[in-house]
Amino acid sequence: PGMTQANLIALPRDWAYDFLLYAQRNPKACPILDVSDAGSPTTFLAEGADLRTDIPMYRIWRDGKLAEEVSDATQAWAEHDDMVAFLIGCSFTFETPLQEAGIEVRHITDGCNVPMYRTNRACRPAGRLHGEMVVSMRPIPADRVAEASAISGRYPSVHGAPVHIGEPGRLGINDLGRPDFGDAVSIKPGEVPVFWACGVTPQAAVMASGVPFAITHSPGYMFITDVPDSTYHV
Repeated sequence: PGMTQANLIALPRDWAYDFLLYAQRNPKACPILDVSDAGSPTTFLAEGADLRTDIPMYRIWRDGKLAEEVSDATQAWAEHDDMVAFLIGCSFTFETPLQEAGIEVRHITDGCNVPMYRTNRACRPAGRLHGEMVVSMRPIPADRVAEASAISGRYPSVHGAPVHIGEPGRLGINDLGRPDFGDAVSIKPGEVPVFWACGVTPQAAVMASGVPFAITHSPGYMFITDVPDSTYHV
């Protein structure tokens, strides 16, 4: 706790510019914290770390479809000698400040992963990449929503303020009890579902665009950096 966590997507160099553009055009969902040199599995965010092995669970994608989940991506990474890794901000970064303000973070209380949903909000396309925004949801007491929004808004490089509050149907989410990624959480009387843009959005683009080869983190299994969360506070 207290260290910035990051989402990962690694692509062959041929697709890296498309993704860089996609992230630049969709900064709320894909805030880039670092980009590796082609072929390098290292990042300045964590000295001595290896992006092929230092995430607990990876997803290997082939032609836009999930091929396998592995705890070590070294073998898959070696299929291309020019892999470019993107580390993307994660909303877990502002959960500690929410808790410090006395706002419960339900999935932490429940001991499970945050629920994440694909939405009907299209991201701005870039090159060969297109797809919809993925959001994470945290139930917040109605009288604390403005405060939660303000606290998270101080962390713009890790998704910032919510993209939507209440009425999941307007995002095309029909059942909060059936998230596309992560785990469902309970919503208590007097609480409102609050939605933040989510760093699983690149995985939706991989699926929608039929990207030939990609390696990502498995949702909820993050890369932990050496950078304190407070670094991204403005």
